[in-house]
Amino acid sequence: MVTREDEATIVEKATTRRRTLIAAMSAAGAALAGAGAIPVGPLARRAFAQPGDFPSRPIRWIVPYLAGTAPDMSVRVVAEALTDILRQPVVVENKGGASGNLGAQIAARAKPDGYTWVYSATPMATNMRMYKAPGYDTLKDFTHVCLIGGADVLLVAREGTGLRTVRDLVERLRREPGKLNFGSGGVGTPAHLGAELFLNVTGADAVHVPYKGASETVNALMGGQIDFAFPIFQVAFPHVQTGKLVALAVAGPQRNPALPNVPTLAEAGVAGVSLRSFGGVSLPAGAPAAIVKKIGDAVRQALERPATRAKMEAQGGSVRWSTPEQFVEEIRAEIERTEKMMRIAKLEPQ
Repeated sequence: MVTREDEATIVEKATTRRRTLIAAMSAAGAALAGAGAIPVGPLARRAFAQPGDFPSRPIRWIVPYLAGTAPDMSVRVVAEALTDILRQPVVVENKGGASGNLGAQIAARAKPDGYTWVYSATPMATNMRMYKAPGYDTLKDFTHVCLIGGADVLLVAREGTGLRTVRDLVERLRREPGKLNFGSGGVGTPAHLGAELFLNVTGADAVHVPYKGASETVNALMGGQIDFAFPIFQVAFPHVQTGKLVALAVAGPQRNPALPNVPTLAEAGVAGVSLRSFGGVSLPAGAPAAIVKKIGDAVRQALERPATRAKMEAQGGSVRWSTPEQFVEEIRAEIERTEKMMRIAKLEPQ
């Protein structure tokens, strides 16, 4: 027969065992939560991810270019909309340098948990061929989520040079070989490759002066350090409007609606030089598929907002969303185009 005292003893022991078990489980959970001291591979990190709770804290979006460049301006517009959609801050972090390689390297080494993004623009593809050791592999070290848009490349000259047309520039370059300077955002950028190809096709010669980004290039152009350049449309356009720069041609397949009277290079008599820049969202390799989809869907929602589209187009850019598969194909195609352009321009990897 069990007495009340025996019942009390049994209950007390059961409670003690339950408390001990809970304490042990809590300790184990704390050990896992502190796994920063325990190195884990991508597969293990993916297993710990909780896509349903994503995002539960701020997101870092690395832009491998300087503030004020076309990528930076586009990203900030989209990040503003995404902050509202994801209900977490999407913080833009500029990491310019080495033609975009520095920021890409930082992103490639980050934890693939969806909280570190990189703006993967055209140079992340061209750098696979322009550099012997860029410090990352665009196709292996990243999970590409989606495109967000594109931009034209604009051939511009400094006001005061007397250059008003593409023909003026070509004639000056041939008459004074090696005396004019052109700038770019770095070796291997669309601005650099475009200029080298332009010089090769026209049989002209000029000196390349690399800068850290399109904004620095345009500042140098207006300051008289260089004579012409192929910057991204968004960066050059405001200065064309004020008359500080002269737009000679659009280096794309068609005219830009913001400058309808400016011809394409082909219309100006220079065939075979057609450039456009693209950009999108990529994550470190190994990111969970559910998180990739959630980010891609959120970006699509952001780009579908009329206010987001209007802001990007007002800068001279275009809005373009894609699936991960379409984005990868865009990158592969750009790598192939870079190989062809380097052969034509007789450029060797740096």
